[in-house]
Amino acid sequence: MASNIQLSEHFDYKKLIRFVLPSVGMMVFTSVYGIVDGLFVSNYVGKVPFAAINLVMPLLMMLGTVGFMIGAGGSAVVAKTMGEGKPELANRYFTMLIIANVILGAALTAAGQLGLRRAARLLGADGAMLDDCVLYGRIIIAALPVFMLQNVFQSFLITAERPKVGLGITVAAGLTNMALDFLFVAVFRLGIAGAAFATAFSQAVGGIAPLIYFIVKKDCALRFVRTGFYPKVFFKTCANGSSELMTNISSSFVSMLYNFRLMELAGENGVAAYGVIMYVNFFYAAVFIGYSIGAAPIISYHYGAGNRPELKNLFRKSLVIMGVSGTIMAAVSFVAAGALARVFVGYDAGLCAMTVRGMRIFAAAFIIMGYNVFSSGFFTALNNGFVSAVLSFMRTFVLQVLAVLIFPAIFKMDGIWIGVAAAELAAFAVSAAFFAGERKRYGY
Repeated sequence: MASNIQLSEHFDYKKLIRFVLPSVGMMVFTSVYGIVDGLFVSNYVGKVPFAAINLVMPLLMMLGTVGFMIGAGGSAVVAKTMGEGKPELANRYFTMLIIANVILGAALTAAGQLGLRRAARLLGADGAMLDDCVLYGRIIIAALPVFMLQNVFQSFLITAERPKVGLGITVAAGLTNMALDFLFVAVFRLGIAGAAFATAFSQAVGGIAPLIYFIVKKDCALRFVRTGFYPKVFFKTCANGSSELMTNISSSFVSMLYNFRLMELAGENGVAAYGVIMYVNFFYAAVFIGYSIGAAPIISYHYGAGNRPELKNLFRKSLVIMGVSGTIMAAVSFVAAGALARVFVGYDAGLCAMTVRGMRIFAAAFIIMGYNVFSSGFFTALNNGFVSAVLSFMRTFVLQVLAVLIFPAIFKMDGIWIGVAAAELAAFAVSAAFFAGERKRYGY
C-alpha cells in the first residue's frame, strides 16, 4: 500500500512509482474533470460559450495560484523540518499555512469579483462572449477559497504520507463535477452557468473533505495544533513556492496572449482549437506535475536528513521516468489527434481539421516537457526557491512569450504550435545547465 511507505525509506523504481502514483492519479483526474466542463459546454451549449470559458479560464486559474504556491512551498518546508527530526514544529508550520491560505483566499475572491468584467474586456471579449465570461467567472470565483484549499491539501496529504487519501478525495470531487455537469448542462440545460456551478460544487468537495480529514484524524504524520504566526517560515514558503506561483501565473498570462493572437489569426475557431489542445496538454502535463508533487516530499525529507546517496538515487530514477513517459505521450498524442478532436469539435469539420493539425505539431513538446516540469519541482523540494523560480519564469513566460511573438509571424497558425515545442526545447537547455551547476552543492 502506498500509504504505508514512509518518506525515510530507500526508493527503488517500484516503490517510487507506487508512492507517486496516487499523486499522478490525483492530478490526472483533476485534469479530466476540468476537461469534462469543456466537453459538455462545447457539445450542448456551443462554440462561443466554449471559447468564452477558454478565454477567461487563465484568469481564474491565476487567482487560484496562491494555493499551489503555499502547497508546494509549504510542503517542502514542512517535510524538511520532519526530516530534521522536529515533528511538532512541522505541525505548527502546517497549521499556520492552512490558516493563511484561507485568509488569502477570501481576499482574492473579493478582488476577483470586483475586477472580472474589466479583465474580460481586456482579454478581447465583447457581446455574448463577454456576458458568458462574466457569468462563468463570477460563479467560479465565489468558490475560490475552497479551490485554494484543494490545491494546498494535494501537497500536504502526500507530506502526511496519505497520498491515497488525496487521490480518493480528488476522485470524489471529479465524480461530483461530472455528475453535475451532466445534470445541469445536459438535462436541465442551464448552459454555461450549469457548468460553472458543477465545477464550484466539486471544488467544495475537494477543499472541505481534506480539511475535515485532518481535523478528525489524529494519527497522521501531520495534524492541526495550536500555532502562531511564523513570518520567516511564511515568507520562506512563499519564496520556495514562487516557482509554482510563477508557473501558474505565467502560464495563465501566456494563454491569454495565445488567445489574443489566435483571435487575430483565426477568430473564435482559433481560440476553440487552442482550448481543445490545452485540454489534452492539461491531461499529459498532469502526469508530470503529479509525479513532481508526489516525489517532492521524499526529496525534501532526504535533503533535510542529509542523505545525499538517496537524493542521487531519486534524481536519476526521476529523469528516466520523465524521459520514457514523455516519449510515450508524444506518440499517443500524434496518433490519437483525430479521435480526440472529434470528441470535442466533431460537429464542425473546419474547426476539427484545424485542431488535428495543431495537436500533431504540438505533440513534439511532450517529449521534453517532463524534464522541465520536474526540474522546477526538484529545486522547490530542495528548498531552493530562487533556482526553481528562474526555471519556471524562463520556461512558462520568457521563452513562451518570445515563441508566440516570433513563430506565428513566420508560420502563421502553425507557428502557434511550433512555438510551444521550441520554447520547451530551449527551457530544457536551461534546466540542464542548472542541473549541472548545482550538482556538487546538493550531491545528487
